[in-house]
Amino acid sequence: MELSPPAHRRGATTLQPDAPSVVTLHLASLFVCFALVTLCQGGCVEVDSHTEAVLGKTFKITCISCKKRSETVAEAINEWFFKQEGTDEMVKILHYGNERKLEVVDPRFEGLVAWNGTKKVRDLQDVTIFILNVTYDHAGDYLCVVNRTLNYGDVFFYTVVVNKTIHVKVVEKANRDMASIVSEIMMYVLIVVLTIWLVAEMIYCYKKIAAATEAAAQENASEYLAITSESKENCTGVQAAE
Repeated sequence: MELSPPAHRRGATTLQPDAPSVVTLHLASLFVCFALVTLCQGGCVEVDSHTEAVLGKTFKITCISCKKRSETVAEAINEWFFKQEGTDEMVKILHYGNERKLEVVDPRFEGLVAWNGTKKVRDLQDVTIFILNVTYDHAGDYLCVVNRTLNYGDVFFYTVVVNKTIHVKVVEKANRDMASIVSEIMMYVLIVVLTIWLVAEMIYCYKKIAAATEAAAQENASEYLAITSESKENCTGVQAAE
């Protein structure tokens, strides 16, 4: 007796998701991803500034002051001071505060300073500046001052002042640092070594392929001779039988 398939399988159809539902799901996933990316913040790393400016060029003076705890709400203002080479007085040259506007207070730097630090936030961590059209008068000590006020839930406020001094010298022609020279030497050495290794590998592969080809040719010749000998023996046996 032939059994009929169960009733719930008769005429069964595969349920396909509704197209609008799939599109909505994808859009929701993209929205969540964009929201997570927006909430992410890059890490802060303090690096030393270059100290050799080239005459007539633009020079970047790096000053970064990172917070110890990124989740703490804070506000910061920045001031730069300058002591020209050969003098003893440290003079304030610019101010960048809560109004998010660069204010140059020293006429010697009027129109020669550009802000390259943190923008559109009240907590300044990167307070880097550019000195435009460097002259010999720009040689000396630059003092970067970051005054940060930490806000602990509008209950407790704590002020931290960070000072960093950068000594800048002005040269007529840029001098290459030792790191770049060593890197260039290592690059050329690596290129030569890799080239030699590649040539050696090509020679090795060529010899290996040639040996395999010769061995295959010898094997085919041996098989041909064996078949020929066997054919002759068979022919000889047939003639003897006749």
